Amino acid sequence: MATVNVTIDLPRSVLSALRQDPATFGREMRLAAAVKWYELGLVSQSKAAEIAGMSRAEFVTALNRFSVTPFQYTEEEIKDEISDA
Repeated sequence: MATVNVTIDLPRSVLSALRQDPATFGREMRLAAAVKWYELGLVSQSKAAEIAGMSRAEFVTALNRFSVTPFQYTEEEIKDEISDA
C-alpha cells in the first residue's frame, strides 16, 4: 500500500499540554480525525479504521472512547426499516 506523509507544524506546548510525545500525538490525531469523519458519515468504518491505522474491530472499540456510536443510521432510518419489514 502506498503511503503519503503529511507534516503539521504545532507549537511544542501542545505536546506538553497533552503530555504526549510526537509519535503518540500523531496516532491520536489520526484516530480523532478518523472518528470524526466516520461520525459525520464522510467515510465508512473500514476506511476510518484504515485512516486510524488499526483493524476495524479496534476502531469500533475506539469509537466507545469518543462516545460515538458504531451505527451510521439515524433513529428515523431505523424506524423506517422496521416498519418496512
